[in-house]
Amino acid sequence: MQPTGWRGRVPTASDLYSFLTRLPSTLNIDAMEDSQVLLLAQADLETNYAESSVFERYMRLLLQSREVALQERVNATLSQTSGEKYQHFVRQYPTIVQRVPQHVIAFYLGITPESLSRVRRQL
Repeated sequence: MQPTGWRGRVPTASDLYSFLTRLPSTLNIDAMEDSQVLLLAQADLETNYAESSVFERYMRLLLQSREVALQERVNATLSQTSGEKYQHFVRQYPTIVQRVPQHVIAFYLGITPESLSRVRRQL
């Protein structure tokens, strides 16, 4: 049985804080490439959890993965140089470097585009 409102893969980009707290989002998520989007109301999420143990398990694993990624990103922000952040990004997302504008990567890394240019020249 497929969960209510679920049509394929569950997206991995969301403002989970806003979703769970029901507060207005302070974030924007821009699709850089063609994407499929799932719009899921909070009540529908609870219904899907109740109706499908597969969906509930998938979401639990997804949330655990997101928590690990978030902690890694916070740790990197607090302890890594701009060069180290960029090198980690390239290792983690090797195909994105060629597909996404550099100013977007710089924003993601929390550095200026000029700093990213310097880092890339040094490498």
